[in-house]
Amino acid sequence: MGKFLRIDLPILLPDVSDAADACVERLIAALRDQQGIEEVHIHTEGDGAPGQLCVHYDPDTLPLARIRELVAAAGATITERFGHGLWQVEGITHQRRAQTVADHLRALPGVLEAEASAAGTVRVEFDRQQVAESEIREALAQLGVHPRHEAGEPVHKHDEDSDHQHGGIFGANTELIFALICGGLLTTGFAMEKLLAPPGWLPLACYFGAYFFGGFYTIREAFQNLKLKRFEIDTLMLVAAAGAAALGAWAEGALLLFLFSLGHSLEHYAMGRAKRAIEALAELAPETARVRRDGEVREIGVQELVLGDVVLVRPNERLPADGFVVSGETSVNQAPVTGESVPVDKRPVPDRAQASARPDLLDAAYRVFAGTINGAGAIEIAVTKRASESALARVVKMVSEAETRKSPTQRFTDRFERIFVPAVLATAVLLLFAWVVVDEPFRDSFYRAMAVLVAASPCALAIATPSAILSGVARAARGGVLIKGGAPLEKLGSLDALAFDKTGTLTEGRPRITDVLPAPGVDETELLATAVAVEALSDHPLARAIAQDGVERLGGATLPVASGLRSLTGKGVVAQVEGESVEIGKAEMFGSDGMPALTEPVATAVEQLRAEGRTTMAVRRAGRDLGVIGLMDTPRATARPALERLRAIGINRMIMISGDNQRVADAVAKHVGLDEAWGDLMPEDKVEAIRKLRDTTEVAMVGDGVNDAPAMAHATVGIAMGAAGSDVALETADVALMADDLSHLPFAVELSRRTRAIIRQNLFISLGIVALLVPATILGLGIGPAVAAHEGSTLVVVFNALRLLAYRERRFEPDGFERRH
Repeated sequence: MGKFLRIDLPILLPDVSDAADACVERLIAALRDQQGIEEVHIHTEGDGAPGQLCVHYDPDTLPLARIRELVAAAGATITERFGHGLWQVEGITHQRRAQTVADHLRALPGVLEAEASAAGTVRVEFDRQQVAESEIREALAQLGVHPRHEAGEPVHKHDEDSDHQHGGIFGANTELIFALICGGLLTTGFAMEKLLAPPGWLPLACYFGAYFFGGFYTIREAFQNLKLKRFEIDTLMLVAAAGAAALGAWAEGALLLFLFSLGHSLEHYAMGRAKRAIEALAELAPETARVRRDGEVREIGVQELVLGDVVLVRPNERLPADGFVVSGETSVNQAPVTGESVPVDKRPVPDRAQASARPDLLDAAYRVFAGTINGAGAIEIAVTKRASESALARVVKMVSEAETRKSPTQRFTDRFERIFVPAVLATAVLLLFAWVVVDEPFRDSFYRAMAVLVAASPCALAIATPSAILSGVARAARGGVLIKGGAPLEKLGSLDALAFDKTGTLTEGRPRITDVLPAPGVDETELLATAVAVEALSDHPLARAIAQDGVERLGGATLPVASGLRSLTGKGVVAQVEGESVEIGKAEMFGSDGMPALTEPVATAVEQLRAEGRTTMAVRRAGRDLGVIGLMDTPRATARPALERLRAIGINRMIMISGDNQRVADAVAKHVGLDEAWGDLMPEDKVEAIRKLRDTTEVAMVGDGVNDAPAMAHATVGIAMGAAGSDVALETADVALMADDLSHLPFAVELSRRTRAIIRQNLFISLGIVALLVPATILGLGIGPAVAAHEGSTLVVVFNALRLLAYRERRFEPDGFERRH
């Protein structure tokens, strides 16, 4: 493990004074479950000093940015002292340049972590007590790297002007134009030398010019590398070109620089396509919005919108903000954010005050997202999130951050390069002395050594994995799936098994009351009124169902006042109603932990309802059993087709894990087409179930990202559904399905498998070319052909990876034929 982080608890949880508080315990449990965490504990200095949370972690496996997300999901924050920068930048044109920038930033005092991607994203985690953000920006400027805007912000005209300013004398295409000028001068000099009889200085002047334009960017990169005491591909190319000039082979040296600079610039162009795929997401939201303020309609910038503003949206316009509908009916194309192929009908909320208080609990029929496209109806929406906090902005930011998170294969290639490059240098030094053993002039030995340096440089290897990860993450985001980096993208394709939570995943998550069975001598109204009063205080899906359906059944009857709700996780709740104790929960809650068992009539009613596949909630008030309420959650219509597609692509084992009793679990599993269902599981039992599965296979946990967070943390990959409407799901999961739709899961798994296949192809190409070129150059292949093959393999690798941007989902129709969508 490489690093540890120590944070004062009052900063993490300002309202918690005791290190033994349950909130601290939950935070520690959430972190300890993560891969890449070695230990989490409380550190105290004594003498009344505040406790500190000490986290020992591996930054390669679990970057600090991910720890930040998990801490936020647990209701805490680490932003007081530890800063976080995520910028879209100009000046990073290829993967080796990105690596140089990242290494330079890591060398700054106070920088905890730094990563950069070839698509122009820089992520920095830093300690504000040691370094300021302005100092980091200044260090970037010294490298010729200039932040344009925070990741997730829209790219406007001034950003494009910045592109031109920072790209060079010819704008963003300066490197390509310099490479072409180099090629023109090389061709002119070579033609004059071979076809004409000019003065000797004239072709030489052309070659000098070719060296200048071909080596301009290479020299800059090599200089930065040498300052970091790194001997990279750019330095090797310059050494080889200088060696060719020293031997009088000016044309060959200029050819080397031309091909190398042309390869770099084309790589920059190709990676720009993936970069634009990310930026296209940020540009989905409009720049302005029409808002009703002080009785009149004004047009303002989306950044000026505040919570509660009412925005007017015309037919066929893009929505400028997240919110809920307060007037008008329409259908909204949510594909840009959630990937849903069918527009979703929207209507006004019945109670605006209640919707404003808890917008995260609203049904999809009322909620809207920035960047989605309105249909034929004019609507008015109440803003619930600022522009920088919208689901779209958060997705763009997380996708940008995901670009910088390395996959296991990329970490392997980085380690391989650290061993391989010194070995190549040692081989080249030995070949310099080949003239001692072989009867040849030193000139030939020197030339051969330079050719080997060029041939063995792992240029294609450096970009093989990052280009595929970048393209895969971008393509997934366009399809409504957020994948947080290379590691979950690769792991998703290695899965052998999937574990599904029941409620809200395989079922709609909107259970309805089906049965109300009072105990002998108890009135149905008393049973329902007591249950509704208590459950109205809870956010649990079953509690909301009882509260909503119960009110309808009571028909306006007066409800008692409940207070002091306390949740018994996985069992039920207890509260006070008019001074009397009320317990509501599973039958198993009664008869344990000192609580008397249910009376025989109520216990019999529970068994009767469970035999019919119902979820049951028993109600007791002041020690008297009032009866039992039966509920049923409708299985999702998309669940069975999605599971069938998962089987078709090779996921053979799928298990439902549920807190419901085994009979209810079996009934739902049979309905959706699952063979295995594990019921009667408490949250800790779900964690243990995932642990057992991980002992024998690679397994993902699919849930809602809230109650299932501990089980997700123990799985190979945690997958959350409906993340567009849930901040916690976005923070918790490794993979987030933005739509509340299980049918996107097969797409994510198959895209991951395709990405893994392309990564393997790229590694085979990059290592294969090196394996062929090294012996070929030792046996006499010249520098020109070697660098042509070398740069050619780099371009093949990049364009192979970019095929992922055009990936189309496979679907298997009932006739057995494959279709692509």
